[in-house]
Amino acid sequence: MGIIKNIKEEIRVIRERDPAIHSSMEVFLYPSFKVMLHYRIAHRLYTQGHYFWARWVSQRGVRKTGIEIHPGAQIGSGFFIDHGNGVIIGETAIVGNNVTLYQGVTLGGTGKEHGKRHPTIGDNVMISAGAKVLGSFTIGENSKIGAGSVVLDEVPPNSTVVGVPGRVVKRNNQNFPREELDQVNLPDPVKEDIATLQHENSALTNRLIELETEVKKLRKEHTRNEA
Repeated sequence: MGIIKNIKEEIRVIRERDPAIHSSMEVFLYPSFKVMLHYRIAHRLYTQGHYFWARWVSQRGVRKTGIEIHPGAQIGSGFFIDHGNGVIIGETAIVGNNVTLYQGVTLGGTGKEHGKRHPTIGDNVMISAGAKVLGSFTIGENSKIGAGSVVLDEVPPNSTVVGVPGRVVKRNNQNFPREELDQVNLPDPVKEDIATLQHENSALTNRLIELETEVKKLRKEHTRNEA
């Protein structure tokens, strides 16, 4: 894709996903736009074996935006980083089409792997603010990762993940994350577990009260019989 097509694509994606934007000219001020221009150039240099110059271009992008994308990472079309400061994408990360990341997201490694060390992100995935996806595994398409989650294992397609460590709390998402960019109204597994425990505790308490009542009745009957 040529530079003009890249710019048109970035304008379309940012205007589609950021309600704060009011004009196409604002796109040129966005960190996501700036870093992707640097990334496209750096990635081309990297694939041609010009590793030093790829890194040089990449680091210029980091200094301007606070977003670090290794030039070796593979990123599809329709990629968008909202705000973006603190986002890190590792060398062997693979990002599909129509993926949205928020500030503070890390697509990193565990430090124990060799070769493919970073995650593969499927199409139409949303990763919320501060989430960390660490390791060489796949986040399935149409999935949502909740804010602050730490994901260490593979995520099936159409799933919602929250927590530390991250776990799947919902499957079969009805809408693509890019159509429902909601970082807040996600299932809360801790709250659900507490509610379940409260329900079970109430049921157990009621059962104990019933048993105590039955025992009192039996004692009264036994006393009458002895009399």
